Amino acid sequence: MAEGGRGDGPHPELTRYVVSRPIYNEPAFQEENERRLVLSKTLRERVQKACSCSRKKAFQITKTFIPILEWLPNYRVKEWLISDIISGISTGLVATLQGLAYALLVAVPLGYGLYSAFFPILTYFFFGTSKHISVGPFPVVSLMVGSVVLSMAPDEKFFIASSNMTGLNKTLLETASRDAQRVLIASTVTFLVGIIQLVLGALQIGFIVRYLADPLVGGFTTAAAFQVFVSQLKIVLNVSTKNYNGVLSIIYTLIEIFQRIGDTNLADLIAGLLTIVICMVVKEINDRFKHKIPIPIPIEVIVTIVATGISYGVDLEKKYNAGIVKTIPRGFLPPEPPVVGMFSEMIASAFSIAVVAYAIAVSVGKVYATKYDYAIDGNQEFIAFGISNVFSGAFSCFVATTALSRTAVQESTGGKTQVAGIISAGIVLIAIVALGKLLEPLQKSVLAAVVIANLKGMFMQVFDVPRLWRQSKSDAMIWVFTCVASIILGLDLGLLAGLVFGLLTVVLRVQFPSWGGLGNIPGTDLYKKVKEYKNIVEPEGVKILRFSSPIFYANIDGLKRSLKSTVSIRVYNKRIKALRKIQQLIKKGKLKATKNGILSDSGATNEAFEPDEDPEDPEDPEIPTKEVEIQVDWNSELPVKVNVPRVSIHSLIFDFGAVSFLDVVAVSSLQLSNYSIIPMLEQCTFFDDNIRKDMFFLTVHDALLHIQSQSMYRDIQDPIFEKISLMQESKEPIEFTETSQTDDGLDVQEEAMRRLAS
Repeated sequence: MAEGGRGDGPHPELTRYVVSRPIYNEPAFQEENERRLVLSKTLRERVQKACSCSRKKAFQITKTFIPILEWLPNYRVKEWLISDIISGISTGLVATLQGLAYALLVAVPLGYGLYSAFFPILTYFFFGTSKHISVGPFPVVSLMVGSVVLSMAPDEKFFIASSNMTGLNKTLLETASRDAQRVLIASTVTFLVGIIQLVLGALQIGFIVRYLADPLVGGFTTAAAFQVFVSQLKIVLNVSTKNYNGVLSIIYTLIEIFQRIGDTNLADLIAGLLTIVICMVVKEINDRFKHKIPIPIPIEVIVTIVATGISYGVDLEKKYNAGIVKTIPRGFLPPEPPVVGMFSEMIASAFSIAVVAYAIAVSVGKVYATKYDYAIDGNQEFIAFGISNVFSGAFSCFVATTALSRTAVQESTGGKTQVAGIISAGIVLIAIVALGKLLEPLQKSVLAAVVIANLKGMFMQVFDVPRLWRQSKSDAMIWVFTCVASIILGLDLGLLAGLVFGLLTVVLRVQFPSWGGLGNIPGTDLYKKVKEYKNIVEPEGVKILRFSSPIFYANIDGLKRSLKSTVSIRVYNKRIKALRKIQQLIKKGKLKATKNGILSDSGATNEAFEPDEDPEDPEDPEIPTKEVEIQVDWNSELPVKVNVPRVSIHSLIFDFGAVSFLDVVAVSSLQLSNYSIIPMLEQCTFFDDNIRKDMFFLTVHDALLHIQSQSMYRDIQDPIFEKISLMQESKEPIEFTETSQTDDGLDVQEEAMRRLAS
């Protein structure tokens, strides 16, 4: 029976639940449920705890700062070593080629790209927390470094005039001094980026990457891909152009490329186009058959070897004037200190590079950390990349992060830990000390084509825009704005503009809070928006409003407007006006009240009416006149010429469950809240005789049941003016009480809002 019942599905009684409990307002709940007393520690106690040290705590801190102490002792040699070796060799070959290719983006000699693919891995191996990312150059970051290099060391600074035998002056370019200066600038930028990342990591500011939302990063990287494409296009065509930087630089570059397109070198163009087509086709095959192919085909490496052989065998440089690598230095250069005097010129660009490089690395690392169920430490990643960039900057490298394609190779070929990364560094080391000379006949257009082929993934992000538009129009606008701004203004200013625009959309969302009327799903305690469901029932005479935003000084006016539009504040303004006029007419004797209501026959006597002033007391014009408090049936005909529309709302319930905080301006303006902000209300002396804690309920359903229970015992009075309904069928005369007159200078809408809140 048990098995059969299980096969037929859950027991019907287990698919429903019934709860019986009292209607809880805030004081009643606190009375029945004692809160835990949380004693906050003093500053001295916190400092003592932070500064206390033990052997266990010191070792734990050391392992946090040097993560290799945590994972290396647990390394499974028999299970992981072979996979890491295979992965390291495959990744090293790709890293060697990409190091050469991305050096073109930085505008430094290609050999320095090999250094940038080697040195950062050595330090990240000890300090990084990701097991799978391949540390090294990335096209977007390399291009950002290149923009700094070209702006500080353009070709124009290195032209010299010389005369030949005929006496004609010629302008020559000192390439040696230019390249040396550019290498120095690139390494100085790298050193400064590392310092910034170290500072941000030490200050525990890993959360800064949260402000780089996915739409912003998507738009930025797509624009960067376009910038990279344009920068490599002139290399594929072997067309020389000026080095433009700043606003509209990409437009100027494109214009000059098309102006000089007649100078295209056909040998370089054909080699570049063939490389792009072959690489993209094979990459597509790798993606489609990745479950059947144990190791992705290293097409970049294969193409490079074949192209180098063809160039060497045919001698493309001499016969067709093709642009080749020419020289790759063998061995290492001694470390050099950065030029501190350049820091002031590059600090802004270095900060944006530091954040972008970190954001790319962490976002890629989180993908694989989620896939393999481990965690990466955002602050430690800042420190790890900071140390890597400071260290590699001393060895003439440019900024390191991670490359998507290279990391995918490392993971897909079986890489388990950063042991694969250190083995890939060994492959790059072999290229630096021994094999670099063999790549000197390679055409630069082939390297540029490899870079372009690897941009496919970033260009495909354009298809995210329609999906974003369906899901969130503001996110789609962030994507488009950041992309366009980065193309027009440049990567650094474009990133800043996109960040400001993204924060502006957040401000606008908060400033114009989301609100809507709720209704009850019959037979449940569930409340949903009336506009979204068909079977929603709005309780009679009750309006339920939900606000889904913090309430503070910037959006309080918008919330008031939404409130007015919901409950027709115009109706209550006219009721105030009618009440005042009725009170004045009663005092003048032109109206009277009987058991049948208020009458306009001035000749009849009103036995139920008692004068509100003692005749024996002299009238003092300095003392405000007292008004008679009356009850009016607003749905009947009034004895005064005031047109008051009829409404059926007698109670308002505010669902502030989604309100995370409010400030003192909101407290004084609205005097509304929910449980999570009651301590704030107490500090602001919010509660008084009219606004009490027992008006706050734990749920919307509690509040509605309270209203309905009250209506069973007495007629519902208008909670806005406390004078809404007249019991016209009563056999007794209507009794009047006295209340202080409202100040004539009080704004009608403010009076209505104050009464509405209470």
